[in-house]
Amino acid sequence: MASAAEQMAANLSWGTLGKATDLRHRIFFTIGLLIVYRLGTYIPVPGIDAAALRNFMEQAQTGLGGILTMFTGGALGRMGVFALGIMPYISASIIVQLLVAMIPSLQGLKKEGEAGRKKINQYTRYGTVALAIFQAWGLAVSLEAGGLVADPGMFFRVACVITLVGGTMFLMWLGEQITARGIGNGISLIIFVGIIAEVPAALARFLSQGRSGAVSPAVIIGVLLMVVLVVAFVVFMERALRKIHIQYPRRQVGMKVYDGGSSHLPIKVNPAGVIPAIFASSLLLLPTTIATFSGGQTGPVMSWLLAYFGPGQPLYMLFFAAMIVFFAYFYTANVAFKTDDVADNLKNQNGFIPGIRPGKKTEEYLTYVVNRILVLGSAYLVAVVLLPEILRFQMGIPFYFGGTSVLIVVSVTMDTISQVQSHLLAHQYEGLIEKSQLRGKRRNGTARKGGTIRR
Repeated sequence: MASAAEQMAANLSWGTLGKATDLRHRIFFTIGLLIVYRLGTYIPVPGIDAAALRNFMEQAQTGLGGILTMFTGGALGRMGVFALGIMPYISASIIVQLLVAMIPSLQGLKKEGEAGRKKINQYTRYGTVALAIFQAWGLAVSLEAGGLVADPGMFFRVACVITLVGGTMFLMWLGEQITARGIGNGISLIIFVGIIAEVPAALARFLSQGRSGAVSPAVIIGVLLMVVLVVAFVVFMERALRKIHIQYPRRQVGMKVYDGGSSHLPIKVNPAGVIPAIFASSLLLLPTTIATFSGGQTGPVMSWLLAYFGPGQPLYMLFFAAMIVFFAYFYTANVAFKTDDVADNLKNQNGFIPGIRPGKKTEEYLTYVVNRILVLGSAYLVAVVLLPEILRFQMGIPFYFGGTSVLIVVSVTMDTISQVQSHLLAHQYEGLIEKSQLRGKRRNGTARKGGTIRR
């Protein structure tokens, strides 16, 4: 027998969406800010030699330049004001979360509730500014070294740094506004829109290679079929759950005795979602970005990094896989599924796992279960992320849609749809409550009007 919530979810339609005024305003607000983001990717950084940049990107489009352009929504390829994207903010979030896990004073700040969370967010913003300045300066120097600047010099470097840092801070503000007043996670949606915007151009280049004979039709069909299978696999794994049985004892409230109940505690196979892949990608993106625009004029350290840790190299993929596994465990333990908080909540609600004592034993059992689940979850992330890397660099197949991009697109789509459904269900519940109140008022009014008064 389906529950009432499941029956209401099955009855959702476009008519229900038209009646949900608040949800409609949230959707329009989100779309409007995302349009602003896309327009900003076409506003160029002052001082860039447009002809030289265009020629350079046409040559680099089939290699690393195409990957970087897709991941930044085309802003890096056009050197727009959003060329750094949202990656400095993500990198700052990584650093702050690592510090929170290691420094006791920050741990105490995290336990202070909303005030502590605001303070940590403020530290993250400061870190974003520092990282954005560092990355913007490196990118400005690399542009000068690559001969892509019309008038090189200190004035260009300062103007480039101010423009790129301002663009990153504006993107961070856009993401926060979408999260607070729109629908979905703002930061994830910004990355999602940037990836989707570049997919048609990448697909057109891929198909044009088939028409020119550079790629056989069998390879094209195989790659498209593989994309469909990978998307289906990601959807299946993102919806996979491990349910833990929870039992609630019989309790007495006043003179009434309530029977005990049971429920399930769902644990996702991949509790961290796409965050580990984004974190790992952000750590590996900066050296390749600088090397791409430096025109081959790299120092010995950068040359060594590109030789052994460049995209497609065995050490690069090994480091990429290790970072994904590390962030999968780290983000799950500190943010996505904190076993100590879950154990405390179950204890406060008088719930327990059959055969497991409440409190510390429950926390240890949940940690054991989550760690075993994450073996499968992190392996799934590594497989999806590294498969396109192997096809692109080891087998020579021009596959532009990376595994991280697939994870972001599928995960953000599923999360946004679930939030839209939650808003629609809340709207339906509000409608049912209003109808029941109106019926109650009408019945009471009729009884007062037609009923007899007894004394």
